Amino acid sequence: MVVVDTNPSLSGTLLRVRGRLKLSCLLDSTDVLLAHKAISEAFDTVRSQVKSESCVLTVCDSPVIIWPNKSVKATPEEITPDTLCEDLHPWIQTDEQESFSRKSGKKKSKKSSAVSIIDLHLMMEVTKPGPLPAPILSRTVQSNHFLSTTLPVDCVVLTNCSDTVKDSCERLMEALTHQLCEMEKVTLQHMKGTRLLVPEPLHFLLPEPKGLVTVIYPAGVPDSQLESQRMELHQQLELPDDRPYFRRANAYHFPNEPYRDGYLRNPHLVLTHPTLDDGKVYLVQGIYSYYHYMQDRMDDNGWGCAYRSLQTICSWFQQQGYVERSVPTHKEIQQALVDIGDKQVSFVESRQWIGSIEVQAVLNQLLGVTSKIMFVSQGSELASKGRELASHFLNEGTPIMIGGGVLAHTILGVAWSKTTGQIRYLILDPHFTGAEDLQVITDKGWCGWKGPEFWDQTAYYNLCLPQKPKII
Repeated sequence: MVVVDTNPSLSGTLLRVRGRLKLSCLLDSTDVLLAHKAISEAFDTVRSQVKSESCVLTVCDSPVIIWPNKSVKATPEEITPDTLCEDLHPWIQTDEQESFSRKSGKKKSKKSSAVSIIDLHLMMEVTKPGPLPAPILSRTVQSNHFLSTTLPVDCVVLTNCSDTVKDSCERLMEALTHQLCEMEKVTLQHMKGTRLLVPEPLHFLLPEPKGLVTVIYPAGVPDSQLESQRMELHQQLELPDDRPYFRRANAYHFPNEPYRDGYLRNPHLVLTHPTLDDGKVYLVQGIYSYYHYMQDRMDDNGWGCAYRSLQTICSWFQQQGYVERSVPTHKEIQQALVDIGDKQVSFVESRQWIGSIEVQAVLNQLLGVTSKIMFVSQGSELASKGRELASHFLNEGTPIMIGGGVLAHTILGVAWSKTTGQIRYLILDPHFTGAEDLQVITDKGWCGWKGPEFWDQTAYYNLCLPQKPKII
C-alpha cells in the first residue's frame, strides 16, 4: 500500500504523472478464486500497456511529448534523453508573457521555493503506422459478468538538478508499475461479489526524514473503516499512534494547486521570526485556514471575532484529519451552545459575543475536542506565560484562542527566551475585513509578531488551549 519517495522538502523538481487507465474483464463464474484470477489478468494487461511503446507522457501546458518506452523519444527535437529535468520548465506555458519568453529563447527565472512541480499526463497511442487490416466480426452467445472501471493513477518522484529526462522517466515508469500492483492488491482485498471499488492513490507528507508517501485506499470506504490499514502503516513506518497521518484530510497539497474554498492557509509561513537572546520559536504544527470578519457573506464586523478564531481552530482539526465535519457556521456555533444549555434559544442568529469558555464548550460539543483554560488576571501577566505557551505549541501544536474585554485573537506561536524572559507572540487577527490578500495581511500586521505591549496591560484574559485527541 505504500511507496516512499525522497523528502520533497529538499531542493529539486517533483515530477507528477496522472492519468486514467481502463480496467475491464469478463467473469465466466462468480467463484471468488476465478474472479480474482480474471482481475489479476486484467491488471497484467494494464501493466503491459504502461510498459509498451504506445505509452506517452505529455508535459502539461507545454508542447513536450515523451515516449518513455521508445528509448525516451521526445518532441520537440531539442528535448533529448540527456536533457536535464529542470530544463523542461522553460517549455511550460502559464501565460502569454512566459510563452513569449520561451519562443524568444529566454529562460524563466527559477522559483525561489525549494521544490518545483512538473505535471505530466499519461496517455496511450491508439493508432499504429501503416495500413490497417480489415475488421473481422464474430458473434458468441454466453452468459458472463462484464466488469469495468477506470484506474486514476497518480505517481510522484523527486528529481535533483543532475537528473536527466531518461533517468526520471525510468523511475516514473517503475513507480507506475508498482502503483498498479498496489492497486491490484487493494481491488482484490475490497472486492464484494462482482462489485469493484476503485483504488484511490493519495500522497502524504510525513515528518523528516520519511518524506512523501503514496497510499492506495478503496474509494468510497470512509476513514472510519480503514483504521486497521492506518495502524499497519504507522507500524510499518514507525510513526506514533497518537495522531493521524493517513486520513484523507491529511493528503499532501501540492504547492502549484490552489485551494478551492478561497481561504488562505498558514499566512504566517512568509513571516521572518523575531530574534531574541537565547530564544527559541515555538509554532502551530500543521495547516489551518485564516478566518476573519466579513467572510462567507456574513457581516460579523464588531462582534464575531471569537467565532472566527474558533473557526480557525476547527479548520486546524479538520485539516489534520482529527475530525471529518466541516467548519461550523456562526449559527451552528450558537445552536451548539443552546443544545448544551449554555444559552437561551433567542441566542441563535443573534449578534452576541462569545468568549474562551464558550469556545471550549463548542469544541467539545461539535468536535469532541477537550481544551485547557488559562486564566490571566491582567494583560501584563501574559509576558510571564512563555514557558506554558511554548510547552503547548511543542506538545499540542494547536492554535490558541485568547479573549479579553470585547476582543478575541488567535495565537499561532511564541518566540521565548527562558534565560531573559523575552517573549513575542505570533498573532492571527480575526478583525481583518479585507480580501484574501497575503501581502496586505502580513504587511499590515493582521498576521504578525507582537510584543507584550500588544495586550491591554490591565484587562483580564482567558486563553483556550485545545488538546489533540489520541487517535490515528
